[in-house]
Amino acid sequence: MKKRNLWYWLFLAPTLIALAIVVILPLIYGVYYSFTNWNGIETPQFIGFENYINLFKDQEFLDSLWFTVKFTVVSVFLINFFGLALALIVTQKMKTSNLLRTIFFMPNLIGGLILGFIWQFIFLKVFSSIGDLLGIESLQGWLSTSTTGFWALAILMSWQMAGYIMVIYISYLESVPQELLEAAEIDGANSFQRFMHITFPLVAPAFTVSLFLTLSNSFKLYDQNLSLTGGGPFHSTQMVAMEIYKTAFTENAMAYAQSKAVIFFIIVAAISLTQVYVNKKREVEM
Repeated sequence: MKKRNLWYWLFLAPTLIALAIVVILPLIYGVYYSFTNWNGIETPQFIGFENYINLFKDQEFLDSLWFTVKFTVVSVFLINFFGLALALIVTQKMKTSNLLRTIFFMPNLIGGLILGFIWQFIFLKVFSSIGDLLGIESLQGWLSTSTTGFWALAILMSWQMAGYIMVIYISYLESVPQELLEAAEIDGANSFQRFMHITFPLVAPAFTVSLFLTLSNSFKLYDQNLSLTGGGPFHSTQMVAMEIYKTAFTENAMAYAQSKAVIFFIIVAAISLTQVYVNKKREVEM
């Protein structure tokens, strides 16, 4: 038994060491630097909670945080709605199901920066051409306002991640016992009733996983934000990750940026873990 435990820890050691070097140590150092005035060059000096006090007075940071929260709420709903819808479509008995699964998943394989530039072309050129052709002024100048920039980011994120989330829902939908659905159909339950009272409770764990992934990815979005809108116009579509990056590498306020990152980490962790706890509790009740 002791020999088995020794081999267990020996095989696990490389992963634990890598985790400590790449994640845990940088996190500890980051928290330390957030209490200093470090600018990336000079020797850091301890200044206490000054950075944290200043960031709650930083209107640009607060605006980017509010924009990120709004974006995350909309994106989480859209991604999970379309992901579940696509999963329900491709789990039907169709000859093209496997082909459709591949097509729907493919956007997730495209890099965020490239995807942002592709959709930038669509919103600026294609939408403008359609607007000229049909005489629809609202299609002109997309990405030029905070409202259209917001919805452009939400559309891009939904299009990219819906196929990925679809795969998670498929794995749970295909494990639903067909006997239960057939019995409910014999008892007179229609398609909606079978879904709400049988399928939905049985795929509840998929919602826990999918909500966690979409929440964390939406909050941390950076590359698509950079390539699609660049935070413009006038920083009105700037998300928190971009605002932190700008503080660190444009303003050279490394410690101040790190304090923002710590607060952002706490917010994301608290929301994500609360979501997991609530959904796990609902799974038991179902």
